[in-house]
Amino acid sequence: MDHFAYKNGVMHAEDIPLPRIAEAVGTPVYVYSRATLERHARVFREALDGVPDKLIAFAVKANPNLAVLKVLKGQGYGADVVSVGEMRRALAAGIAPEKIVFSGVGKTAAELAAALEAGIGQFNIESAEEGEELAAIAEAMGMCARCALRVNPDVDAGTHDKISTGKADNKFGVPIDEAGQIFGQLAGLPGVEMRGIAVHIGSQLADLAPLERAFGKLGELIEALRGAGHTITHVDLGGGLGVPYKRGEELPSPAEYGAMVARVTKGWGVTLIFEPGRVIAGNAGVLLTRVVRVKRGLNHPFVIVDAAMNDLARPALYGAYHDFVGVEPSGENMTANIVGPICETGDTFAMGRECDRLAAGELAVFRTAGAYGATMASSYNSRGFVAEVLVDGDRYAVVADRIEAAAIMDAERVPEWL
Repeated sequence: MDHFAYKNGVMHAEDIPLPRIAEAVGTPVYVYSRATLERHARVFREALDGVPDKLIAFAVKANPNLAVLKVLKGQGYGADVVSVGEMRRALAAGIAPEKIVFSGVGKTAAELAAALEAGIGQFNIESAEEGEELAAIAEAMGMCARCALRVNPDVDAGTHDKISTGKADNKFGVPIDEAGQIFGQLAGLPGVEMRGIAVHIGSQLADLAPLERAFGKLGELIEALRGAGHTITHVDLGGGLGVPYKRGEELPSPAEYGAMVARVTKGWGVTLIFEPGRVIAGNAGVLLTRVVRVKRGLNHPFVIVDAAMNDLARPALYGAYHDFVGVEPSGENMTANIVGPICETGDTFAMGRECDRLAAGELAVFRTAGAYGATMASSYNSRGFVAEVLVDGDRYAVVADRIEAAAIMDAERVPEWL
């Protein structure tokens, strides 16, 4: 459920008609619903009522907007970060350092030191080499880093190859059959406290079975590590739960996920960490766009909108589907190719899509754009960066200014010898 609905034939975000935002802020613009963010955060948290000891750390990469993070901090969420920039955003939003988990395969020495200085709660170590480097840095700083070892369970999540992270040939974590040896190697180093293990097998998962297989392997590893004399107090189960991008699409619910987790992890005796991202933010946002013109095509007309692949990259990167609907639909439909203005064929949102009939100047939205939308934007074709708006009932605020191409150019320098 989300809070984007038609009232008197006009799509609203909560109580704000989208044309009002388009008129005041311009298009394209991301529009987020606070009520939807809070509802999804609450539903996910309540789904885990059967887990006695837990930390829910929002995956900041899904949507790092400060206002979004502030809303989720108010719901008691921590943060899963994958860069020092994301860490600083989480801290700026008021999230307590001890509720921040630092994941990611390429943490630099400077990032490790900054995270130690900030006092974050846990590092998810991706390799023996990273663990050794962190241990040396922490020891030199007179500190001790709390760590979990990320393991690769060699489980195919059944998702898109570019967002799969748990197969043997993916870059993340250490092979699960080497985890015991590497854990023991790192546990003997000063500067690190090896307290747990972590896993994340992919994003936009449509089936709980791969997750259950991965968690079952973790349970066996926990038993083996404890049998070797190690203390395991924390287990990070990652995120990845999918959301419906198409109307009528059926996916596992947070309640079904929570029931599976409670059953599989019963008796582990650990604090469980969760990293939801898309499932919290995905349906809490839309990308509002205006039709530039409708161009005659060979088979179908091209609906050219002012949003482009630099604003919403998922369709170009993954062939991802986003529902495309008119803001003030007439009731008539058309079959069209939905494209943006960028000068390459990859700037295509949909081909042969049945959608609301639209004409030049009319508004439309790409739905389920609250996750992996603005955060993946670029300035390709010197288009600048898209604005972001947060709606709260009958009020709204711009929570990220539109960065015009001229401002980006102002940051460039031409050497005097040119």
